[in-house]
Amino acid sequence: MRAAVLLSLLHGAFCQNLFSWDNGASDTRQVQPYECLPDPTSCGCCVMQKKLQRMEWFFNKTVEDISNNLANSKMALNEMRASRSAFSVALGEANASGCFGPFPDERRVVYRHVFLNLGDGYSAATGGFTAPRSGVYSLAVTVYSASAAPGGPGAHLTVNGLQASALREKESRDREDSATLVVSAKLRAGDNVAVVLPKGGVVCDDSSHLNTFTGFLLYPC
Repeated sequence: MRAAVLLSLLHGAFCQNLFSWDNGASDTRQVQPYECLPDPTSCGCCVMQKKLQRMEWFFNKTVEDISNNLANSKMALNEMRASRSAFSVALGEANASGCFGPFPDERRVVYRHVFLNLGDGYSAATGGFTAPRSGVYSLAVTVYSASAAPGGPGAHLTVNGLQASALREKESRDREDSATLVVSAKLRAGDNVAVVLPKGGVVCDDSSHLNTFTGFLLYPC
């Protein structure tokens, strides 16, 4: 702002009222802005006008570049904020314990305890995660069971209802078994990811949150 005022004052001083270089007599001829008179007495003003023009152009160009850089920075920041997507959930509530399964058919596992749901992609009502944008996601599932059910702990990781990967731990001589699956998957915006308990499978949980489902966006693409 100060630079703009300075340019205006210099322009008014040198180019609106011309001073004669001949014995102090003033030149009363009217001159349009940025117009140079053909006689030598106007040479000083003409040079000043050209310098002011260059200064004004440089000032305006600098302001334009700063405005463009600021707009680009805001756009990049908004893009980063929109790209944030992460969730981490557990099977049982904080003070709840018990087992889920076995069932005579497959059942989607609904994780009720939410540790993190950045971007609101996970639904505690359905147990599914909906990808907010296309990209590569890291997905992890841990299943645990303290039941003597023949099926033991196991689960399927599904994308849009189709099995993408599976994990299972065959029950051995002890009653406690667990398994963990970690995968990277390329998802499209709107894809739904869920954990499905297979027929006869069972998982158990308590306040320690031994059954978890986690995912986050590695990078958009």
